[in-house]
Amino acid sequence: MEYQKRNDTYVVRLERGEEVMACLKTLCEKEQIRLAQISAIGAADEAEIGLYNVDEQQYHKTSLQEEMEIVSILGSVTRKEGEVYLHLHASFGLKDMSVRGGHLNRCRISGTCEMFVRELPGELGRKLDARTGLNVFAFGEE
Repeated sequence: MEYQKRNDTYVVRLERGEEVMACLKTLCEKEQIRLAQISAIGAADEAEIGLYNVDEQQYHKTSLQEEMEIVSILGSVTRKEGEVYLHLHASFGLKDMSVRGGHLNRCRISGTCEMFVRELPGELGRKLDARTGLNVFAFGEE
């Protein structure tokens, strides 16, 4: 991973074999990023995505193992109990030009990934919403 900071945004390049979530967490820890918006494109050969079922309060995971275009990765960086908390969704273009997407758990880069991490001022925490089982934004509870 290589990156540069331009004003409020980190411009990040991931290399072949690097894992998106691990690199992003490392960047946020090293640069003390507490609140940010994420956007990225690139190419991957392995990913795990999920769909959250609110009634069951659990994720159903799907593994993808083929050459894919990263059509989009979008999400947020916040904090939960002081630790980096990543919430990302991703869309992947497959060989047949179909698209698969969902909550991103893991993504290995096959070519490159171009990512923008737009840092926002302050900090925003997370709290568990008992009705949905999700860790939601905790406004006023930083």
